[in-house]
Amino acid sequence: MLAQFRKQYQQIVAPLGKFSVKLGIGPDFWTLFSIVIAAISAFFLSQHMWGWGLILAILANMADAMDGASARAKGVSSAFGSVLDHNVDRYVEYILLLGVMLSGAVPGWLVLTALFGTVMASYVRAKAESIGGLESCDIGIAGRAEKLLILFVGIGLEGWFGVKGSIYWSLVIIAVVSHYTFLQRLLYTRSKLLDSRITTSEEE
Repeated sequence: MLAQFRKQYQQIVAPLGKFSVKLGIGPDFWTLFSIVIAAISAFFLSQHMWGWGLILAILANMADAMDGASARAKGVSSAFGSVLDHNVDRYVEYILLLGVMLSGAVPGWLVLTALFGTVMASYVRAKAESIGGLESCDIGIAGRAEKLLILFVGIGLEGWFGVKGSIYWSLVIIAVVSHYTFLQRLLYTRSKLLDSRITTSEEE
Protein backbone atom coordinates (compact mmCIF):
# COMPACT_ATOMS: atom_id res chain seq x y z
CA MET A 1 0.00 0.00 0.00
CA LEU A 2 2.69 2.49 1.01
CA ALA A 3 4.78 1.42 -1.98
CA GLN A 4 2.60 3.58 -4.22
CA PHE A 5 4.04 6.65 -2.49
CA ARG A 6 7.66 5.56 -3.09
CA LYS A 7 8.34 8.12 -5.83
CA GLN A 8 7.04 10.99 -3.70
CA TYR A 9 9.07 9.75 -0.75
CA GLN A 10 12.21 9.54 -2.87
CA GLN A 11 11.68 13.12 -4.00
CA ILE A 12 11.45 14.25 -0.38
CA VAL A 13 14.69 12.56 0.72
CA ALA A 14 16.58 13.42 -2.49
CA PRO A 15 18.01 16.70 -1.06
CA LEU A 16 19.25 14.80 2.00
CA GLY A 17 20.99 12.32 -0.28
CA LYS A 18 22.75 15.14 -2.13
CA PHE A 19 23.81 16.70 1.18
CA SER A 20 25.16 13.34 2.33
CA VAL A 21 27.25 13.04 -0.83
CA LYS A 22 28.64 16.55 -0.29
CA LEU A 23 29.76 15.45 3.17
CA GLY A 24 31.49 12.45 1.61
CA ILE A 25 29.09 9.94 3.15
CA GLY A 26 28.22 7.15 0.71
CA PRO A 27 25.35 4.65 0.60
CA ASP A 28 27.30 1.76 2.16
CA PHE A 29 27.86 3.83 5.30
CA TRP A 30 24.13 4.36 5.73
CA THR A 31 23.40 0.69 5.07
CA LEU A 32 25.77 -0.50 7.80
CA PHE A 33 24.86 2.39 10.11
CA SER A 34 21.24 1.24 10.08
CA ILE A 35 22.31 -2.10 11.61
CA VAL A 36 24.23 -0.36 14.39
CA ILE A 37 21.29 1.90 15.25
CA ALA A 38 18.90 -1.07 15.11
CA ALA A 39 21.11 -2.97 17.57
CA ILE A 40 21.07 -0.05 20.02
CA SER A 41 17.32 0.22 19.57
CA ALA A 42 16.93 -3.49 20.30
CA PHE A 43 18.84 -3.04 23.56
CA PHE A 44 16.49 -0.28 24.72
CA LEU A 45 13.47 -2.32 23.66
CA SER A 46 14.74 -5.31 25.63
CA GLN A 47 14.95 -3.07 28.72
CA HIS A 48 11.36 -1.82 28.28
CA MET A 49 12.68 1.62 27.36
CA TRP A 50 10.08 1.83 24.63
CA GLY A 51 10.41 5.54 23.86
CA TRP A 52 14.13 5.48 23.13
CA GLY A 53 13.79 2.13 21.40
CA LEU A 54 11.14 3.53 19.07
CA ILE A 55 13.08 6.69 18.27
CA LEU A 56 16.19 4.69 17.38
CA ALA A 57 14.17 2.17 15.36
CA ILE A 58 12.78 5.05 13.31
CA LEU A 59 16.31 6.45 12.89
CA ALA A 60 17.53 3.03 11.70
CA ASN A 61 14.92 3.07 8.97
CA MET A 62 15.71 6.68 8.10
CA ALA A 63 19.31 5.56 7.64
CA ASP A 64 18.04 2.89 5.27
CA ALA A 65 16.24 5.59 3.27
CA MET A 66 19.45 7.64 3.17
CA ASP A 67 21.20 4.65 1.65
CA GLY A 68 19.07 4.80 -1.48
CA ALA A 69 18.97 8.60 -1.57
CA SER A 70 22.76 8.97 -1.41
CA ALA A 71 23.23 6.20 -4.01
CA ARG A 72 20.92 8.00 -6.44
CA ALA A 73 22.55 11.35 -5.72
CA LYS A 74 26.03 9.91 -6.26
CA GLY A 75 24.98 7.92 -9.31
CA VAL A 76 26.57 4.74 -7.98
CA SER A 77 23.49 2.53 -7.78
CA SER A 78 24.52 -1.07 -8.43
CA ALA A 79 23.04 -4.56 -8.40
CA PHE A 80 25.25 -5.56 -5.47
CA GLY A 81 24.30 -2.43 -3.55
CA SER A 82 20.65 -3.36 -3.98
CA VAL A 83 21.30 -6.92 -2.81
CA LEU A 84 23.23 -5.64 0.22
CA ASP A 85 20.49 -3.16 1.08
CA HIS A 86 17.72 -5.78 0.90
CA ASN A 87 19.64 -8.22 3.06
CA VAL A 88 20.49 -5.58 5.65
CA ASP A 89 16.80 -4.69 5.76
CA ARG A 90 16.07 -8.27 6.82
CA TYR A 91 18.72 -8.06 9.54
CA VAL A 92 17.27 -4.80 10.85
CA GLU A 93 13.83 -6.42 11.10
CA TYR A 94 15.31 -9.43 12.89
CA ILE A 95 17.28 -7.28 15.35
CA LEU A 96 14.29 -5.12 16.25
CA LEU A 97 12.05 -8.15 16.78
CA LEU A 98 14.80 -9.78 18.83
CA GLY A 99 14.79 -6.75 21.13
CA VAL A 100 11.02 -7.04 21.53
CA MET A 101 11.30 -10.77 22.28
CA LEU A 102 14.05 -10.23 24.88
CA SER A 103 11.84 -7.70 26.63
CA GLY A 104 9.45 -10.49 27.59
CA ALA A 105 6.51 -8.26 26.68
CA VAL A 106 5.31 -10.83 24.16
CA PRO A 107 5.74 -14.61 23.99
CA GLY A 108 8.68 -15.88 21.96
CA TRP A 109 6.49 -18.04 19.72
CA LEU A 110 4.60 -14.97 18.54
CA VAL A 111 7.77 -13.08 17.67
CA LEU A 112 9.08 -16.10 15.75
CA THR A 113 5.78 -16.48 13.91
CA ALA A 114 5.85 -12.84 12.87
CA LEU A 115 9.53 -13.01 11.94
CA PHE A 116 9.09 -16.15 9.87
CA GLY A 117 6.17 -14.54 8.06
CA THR A 118 8.21 -11.46 7.12
CA VAL A 119 11.08 -13.66 5.91
CA MET A 120 8.81 -15.89 3.81
CA ALA A 121 7.02 -12.92 2.25
CA SER A 122 10.39 -11.57 1.14
CA TYR A 123 11.68 -15.01 0.13
CA VAL A 124 8.78 -15.87 -2.17
CA ARG A 125 9.18 -12.50 -3.88
CA ALA A 126 12.91 -13.07 -4.41
CA LYS A 127 12.33 -16.54 -5.87
CA ALA A 128 9.47 -15.38 -8.06
CA GLU A 129 11.69 -12.71 -9.57
CA SER A 130 14.88 -14.80 -9.84
CA ILE A 131 13.69 -18.34 -10.66
CA GLY A 132 10.23 -17.47 -11.96
CA GLY A 133 11.53 -14.58 -14.04
CA LEU A 134 8.79 -12.18 -12.94
CA GLU A 135 9.66 -8.54 -13.43
CA SER A 136 8.19 -7.71 -10.05
CA CYS A 137 6.34 -9.58 -7.30
CA ASP A 138 6.00 -6.61 -4.99
CA ILE A 139 2.33 -7.17 -4.24
CA GLY A 140 0.31 -8.09 -1.18
CA ILE A 141 -1.65 -6.61 1.67
CA ALA A 142 1.46 -5.44 3.52
CA GLY A 143 5.06 -4.81 2.58
CA ARG A 144 8.04 -4.02 4.78
CA ALA A 145 6.99 -0.41 5.35
CA GLU A 146 3.48 -1.32 6.48
CA LYS A 147 4.73 -3.97 8.90
CA LEU A 148 7.29 -1.63 10.43
CA LEU A 149 4.61 1.01 10.81
CA ILE A 150 2.38 -1.47 12.65
CA LEU A 151 5.25 -2.38 14.98
CA PHE A 152 6.12 1.26 15.61
CA VAL A 153 2.50 2.13 16.40
CA GLY A 154 2.31 -0.78 18.84
CA ILE A 155 5.51 0.27 20.61
CA GLY A 156 4.42 3.91 20.69
CA LEU A 157 1.00 3.16 22.13
CA GLU A 158 2.44 0.97 24.87
CA GLY A 159 5.52 3.08 25.59
CA TRP A 160 4.18 6.60 25.38
CA PHE A 161 0.46 6.17 26.12
CA GLY A 162 0.52 3.14 28.41
CA VAL A 163 -1.87 1.09 26.29
CA LYS A 164 -1.10 -2.40 27.59
CA GLY A 165 -1.00 -5.21 25.07
CA SER A 166 -0.37 -2.89 22.10
CA ILE A 167 2.95 -4.53 21.23
CA TYR A 168 1.41 -7.99 21.54
CA TRP A 169 -1.40 -7.16 19.14
CA SER A 170 0.92 -5.39 16.72
CA LEU A 171 2.90 -8.64 16.48
CA VAL A 172 -0.30 -10.61 15.96
CA ILE A 173 -1.26 -8.31 13.09
CA ILE A 174 2.23 -8.49 11.59
CA ALA A 175 2.18 -12.29 11.76
CA VAL A 176 -1.22 -12.52 10.07
CA VAL A 177 -0.56 -10.00 7.28
CA SER A 178 2.94 -11.40 6.62
CA HIS A 179 1.74 -14.96 6.06
CA TYR A 180 -1.23 -13.68 4.07
CA THR A 181 1.12 -11.62 1.89
CA PHE A 182 3.21 -14.76 1.37
CA LEU A 183 0.13 -16.59 0.07
CA GLN A 184 -0.85 -13.65 -2.12
CA ARG A 185 2.58 -13.54 -3.72
CA LEU A 186 2.74 -17.31 -4.16
CA LEU A 187 -0.65 -17.44 -5.88
CA TYR A 188 0.21 -14.39 -7.97
CA THR A 189 3.42 -16.08 -9.12
CA ARG A 190 1.55 -19.28 -9.94
CA SER A 191 -1.01 -17.35 -11.96
CA LYS A 192 1.64 -15.41 -13.89
CA LEU A 193 3.72 -18.50 -14.67
CA LEU A 194 0.68 -20.50 -15.78
CA ASP A 195 -0.43 -17.64 -18.03
CA SER A 196 3.06 -17.49 -19.49
CA ARG A 197 3.05 -21.22 -20.16
CA ILE A 198 -0.35 -21.06 -21.86
CA THR A 199 0.74 -18.12 -24.01
CA THR A 200 3.94 -19.91 -25.03
CA SER A 201 2.02 -23.05 -25.96
CA GLU A 202 -0.41 -21.05 -28.09
CA GLU A 203 2.47 -19.35 -29.90
CA GLU A 204 4.06 -22.69 -30.68
